[in-house]
Amino acid sequence: MNVFRVLSVVLVLSLGWQALPASAMQAQEDTSSGDPTYQIQNPPAYAMMGDLLVARPLLIGATAIGAVLFVVALPFTVFGGNVKEAGQALVLDPGRSAFVRCLGCSTEGNAEHP
Repeated sequence: MNVFRVLSVVLVLSLGWQALPASAMQAQEDTSSGDPTYQIQNPPAYAMMGDLLVARPLLIGATAIGAVLFVVALPFTVFGGNVKEAGQALVLDPGRSAFVRCLGCSTEGNAEHP
């Protein structure tokens, strides 16, 4: 393939990708239920970059450290009867924020995963 064809394909694909958010916004406005639980957030690009480069690595590290602490504390939480609460606080909450929350969103979930 020559350089002109490659540049044309890249240009067409990049312009096509730029049109997708506009069509998604239109579809969202058409199907909005008014329920705040199902409102999809639209974070700006700088929030997405900060989330990807800073928050997600810290949350993944917190999940790993929480898993280690959960295993260490497991004998004590079994006797105390709060294994579920310890697992929720130490592993599930940071893991959900790291892997389920949409990129750049301030709250967990979106219309597909409330």
